[in-house]
Amino acid sequence: MGKRKITNEGKQDQMILPSTGDIFGVAIKMLGADRIMVKCQDGKDRLCRIRGKLKRRVWIRDGDIVLVSPWDFQSDTRGDIFWRYRQNQVTWLRDRKYLTI
Repeated sequence: MGKRKITNEGKQDQMILPSTGDIFGVAIKMLGADRIMVKCQDGKDRLCRIRGKLKRRVWIRDGDIVLVSPWDFQSDTRGDIFWRYRQNQVTWLRDRKYLTI
């Protein structure tokens, strides 16, 4: 078995926008074991986990803008992180008034 292929973050030029039910958030505290406390755009703090597809490919740090998908149950307190925006994508989102945080 070989090593996993990790794609370079610079090659990803696609822009993912939130669909219905998804919200923007800011990672405020790393809790360990793929869990992060996220301050969401709707004003709620959610305990979010990093989705398995991103777990070893994308590093999330405090202050990063992420897309959160709240769970069907416990939607006010829990969610999944499925995308992290780079700095140039964050400025693009702020210029087009998608971000208010």
